[in-house]
Amino acid sequence: MLELKNLHKSFGNMQVLKGIDLTVEKGDVISVIGSSGSGKTTLLRCLNFLEKADDGELVFDGTVCDLKKIHKKQVYEIRKKTGFVFQNYNLFRNKTVLQNVTEGLVIARKIRREEAEKTALEVLEKVGMADRAGTFPHQLSGGQQQRVAIARALAAKPKIIYFDEPTSALDPERTVEVLQVMKKLAEEGMTMIVVTHEMSFARNVSSRVIFMDDGKILEEAPAGEFFNSPKNQRTKEFIGLLDAEGAEKA
Repeated sequence: MLELKNLHKSFGNMQVLKGIDLTVEKGDVISVIGSSGSGKTTLLRCLNFLEKADDGELVFDGTVCDLKKIHKKQVYEIRKKTGFVFQNYNLFRNKTVLQNVTEGLVIARKIRREEAEKTALEVLEKVGMADRAGTFPHQLSGGQQQRVAIARALAAKPKIIYFDEPTSALDPERTVEVLQVMKKLAEEGMTMIVVTHEMSFARNVSSRVIFMDDGKILEEAPAGEFFNSPKNQRTKEFIGLLDAEGAEKA
């Protein structure tokens, strides 16, 4: 459903993405891991046009786009089929939980408010937040805010959801809350690309894992194969460091 070919992105003289190729099938859960600064977040932002790629081709749901020359109508049509969950929730502070989920449906998609509210309550129920529909973000924990952000992404009935380190701002207890919701979505067949530092999610929930380093994909494999028998030396070093950190914490 999604194919990316030769994606390049620079900021000034700094090359951040150096020829990324990626194929995503319906129902895939792809975890993107790597050190800070490897280009993971920029990759997601280019996929959802929050950043404009310098070069490359995107095929999404049958639509072929030259990323260097893509026009606004194509961006709008593709964005309608995607959801994005940010690291820091990005909720409207002056709107209730229900309003945060319905605003995009009413304003951007011109859905009647009654219908939008019905959809919003359904997705809030799915993430365990329907009972907080009338509250404001400052009255919620970080994990609850992130679950609202996931509900907002789900409300648009996307074909794919991009998650940008969705648990990095959360304490361990709230992290578990959010990962449980994401695991449930994966089990229901939602297609997801997840930039994450949560190796348990990458190992146990992902269908595939991608390791990025210095703006390139160095290794890509099914989750079990990736962690149990990595091929690239840099990947082996990265996983070794993670295992060492885990042993220290234990």
